[in-house]
Amino acid sequence: MAGAGVHALPAARQRVAPWRDERVRSIVFQIATVAIVLAFGAYLAGNAIENLHRQGIATGFGFLGREASFAINPTLIPFSPADSYARAILVGLLNTLLVAGLGIVFATVLGFVIGIARLSSNWLVSRLALAYVEALRNTPLLLQIFVWWDVLRLSAPQPREAWEPLAGVYVSNRGVIFPVPIYDPLYLWMLAAAAAGLAFALVLRRWARRRQARTGQILPTGWLSLAFIILPPVVVFVAGGAPYLLDVPKVTRFDFSGGQSITPEFAALLFALTAYTAAFIGEIVRGGIQSVSRGQGEAALALGLTRGQTLRLVVLPQAIRVIIPPTTSEYLNLTKNSSLGVAIGFSELFAVSNTTANQTGQAIEVMAIVSGTYLALSLTISLLMNIYNRWAALVER
Repeated sequence: MAGAGVHALPAARQRVAPWRDERVRSIVFQIATVAIVLAFGAYLAGNAIENLHRQGIATGFGFLGREASFAINPTLIPFSPADSYARAILVGLLNTLLVAGLGIVFATVLGFVIGIARLSSNWLVSRLALAYVEALRNTPLLLQIFVWWDVLRLSAPQPREAWEPLAGVYVSNRGVIFPVPIYDPLYLWMLAAAAAGLAFALVLRRWARRRQARTGQILPTGWLSLAFIILPPVVVFVAGGAPYLLDVPKVTRFDFSGGQSITPEFAALLFALTAYTAAFIGEIVRGGIQSVSRGQGEAALALGLTRGQTLRLVVLPQAIRVIIPPTTSEYLNLTKNSSLGVAIGFSELFAVSNTTANQTGQAIEVMAIVSGTYLALSLTISLLMNIYNRWAALVER
């Protein structure tokens, strides 16, 4: 009888009505929710298309091939008003990538310095770092951008009275103008050689770590890595005939011709993003270092390591697991905050897209492009940082 009762339970469960089964109801509710969201989105899209047609505004992305008819400065690739809107958006994207990439590098370096300075035993150094963090974190980023912009524009002379600290380098309220090498196809091969050297240096460092853990022998990978990164491009440059022609700027009546410029708008946005984000990264670094037991540092000092070696070899490798996730969020914020450059006239992605939307009337399509681009950038940064986080965890093990 007991055995029959045990076998009867599954049969009873199978006879439960579908609307009483928790799993079935969960699936039905999810499908219904998705259907409602899609229906609401289709309703909004239909209304938008109908209103656009009523106003005589075409829909679709065909406008991307039309002539842009506006100038962009600065540009990393050649661009003229006769080029298409698609190329204009690409120029804005490259400007965004430039300011975001440089901002991430500079903010990381400055943030680590600030975070370590916050823990300094020197009272003055720690208080100065604290003042920096509190001042930068508690004022709006847009205000800081305007402050930097006004300082850079108002403190420099007119182009005809520009300062020339070095031959061919001019500083004025139009920015810093300096000579640049004229492009040669060999430079792409030099870049490829540098990338290959960097990849080999990373492999070498990882092998050296494993070798040190296995044998205790230390390989000086710092200088070797630097050699692998620098020497291959130099060899390619010399083997290719060493082409080196400079585009030297010249002073005209109201401006400069030739060379490359760092505009006040670009510099102000970069300085503000760097300083603002570094304040947050500094606190993240401080918290990560303090999460490591003090006994770890004391043990390292007792073994004869200097304070610098203790920080670099013992404390930071353990703190990095705590530092990386919130730092990733700061990188994402910095990349998205670069869109504030529109307030001071810097031609980044959002500013160029805004001009495009105003001229074409294709606001929905343009904003879809911008949203998708920022989403792709954020997901890429998150993916790279997650890969680095897993790599750091494996190295520590």
